[in-house]
Formats: sequence, structure tokens, C-alpha cells
Amino acid sequence: MGIGMEINIILAYAFGLILLYIVGYILLVPIKIVIKLMYNGIVGGIALLILNFIGGFFQIGIAINPVTALVAGFLGVPGIFLMLGLRYLL
Repeated sequence: MGIGMEINIILAYAFGLILLYIVGYILLVPIKIVIKLMYNGIVGGIALLILNFIGGFFQIGIAINPVTALVAGFLGVPGIFLMLGLRYLL
């Protein structure tokens, strides 16, 4: 009874630690994605502001609205070049 009980307790602790690791990993991955999107959104928004400020001298600019903010947030600086190209292409 002594050795069998100890092995069951050790296996239960090991199973609990593995389960805790899996749950922590599942909760940590979405946080990393949200932080990355926030970082891209900030960089894209700053790039839009800089483009509008400097582009004002050359009559180049992109309106800042929710759609352009989302594109700049998801794609970052290449998204700004994409929107600028689409604006002058269409």
C-alpha cells in the first residue's frame, strides 16, 4: 500500500503539471497575437501620420479612417504602400 499510493500521487502531480502547462500555453498564444497586432497598428498609424504630414507638401496622403487603420494595423508599413498605390491606381 505504501509504494503504490506514492506512485499514484506522483503521477497525479505530473498529470496536473502537464495540464497546467497546456492551459497556460493556450492562454499565452492569443496574448502574443494581440500584442503583435497592437504593435503593428501603432507603427502603421504613426506611418500614416508621417505620410500625411510629409505628403501634404507633395499633395500625397491617405485619409485616416477605420478601414485604413485596420489595413495599416494588419499589414503594417507595406499596407500603407498598398493603399497609396491603390489610391493612385484607381
